[in-house]
Amino acid sequence: MAEARFSQDELMCSVCLDLLKDPVSIQCGHSYCKSCITGCWDQEDQKRVYSCPQCRQTFSPRPALARNTMLTDLVEKLKKTKLPADCDAGAGDVQCDVCTGRKYKAVKSCLVCQESYCQTHFDRHEEFHSRKAHKLIDATGRLQEIICQKHEKLLEVFCRTDQKCICVLCTVNEHKNHDTVSAAAQRTKKQKQLKEMQKTFQQRIQQKEKDLQQLREAVESHKVSLEKKRSLSQSQFRLTEA
Repeated sequence: MAEARFSQDELMCSVCLDLLKDPVSIQCGHSYCKSCITGCWDQEDQKRVYSCPQCRQTFSPRPALARNTMLTDLVEKLKKTKLPADCDAGAGDVQCDVCTGRKYKAVKSCLVCQESYCQTHFDRHEEFHSRKAHKLIDATGRLQEIICQKHEKLLEVFCRTDQKCICVLCTVNEHKNHDTVSAAAQRTKKQKQLKEMQKTFQQRIQQKEKDLQQLREAVESHKVSLEKKRSLSQSQFRLTEA
């Protein structure tokens, strides 16, 4: 299993973090999807100096790209390899945002890249961002809900003035001088309030159940009393007739 995993990693494009598509190799020995390296070098046309996204070796003039037939064959074989069923994203699972075609279950979500990754793509993500670690959380399908759409930062501050979650940059501009606390502190406070409310409601329910039980006992006692009176009346009626 470890060997298969390594082989799959070796066939990943370091630009798109997906399996190589139409693999090409450049002079330094690294390989990329043809469309990925072409896009990278198109952005460097003005400088007339072209670099490898991995090792940063430079080339001039722009090298011609040659199709790597061996990698193409290996990729096709890997696509036909049956992967473990528990890697597939099922109902309720968070899907990997990088997987194309067959979607695999995401294990982590990156708050910086705003994407969720399966184990394979997460390993590649960690490799390429090893110098500056990104903020990661367990895979969630709610990334857009916890990220500030204006500043693309985590909503980790709660504005009590406007009663909404905001990011750190929001406190400098739109919410300057507002009453703010950390979202975690506000969540803890709300959870405490909810527990107190739950406790109060539970006590009320218990009191209602107690009152209901007392009412039932009173009704039953009243029935017994009426039955006794009825029996007594019938006995007195018989004595009178006699």
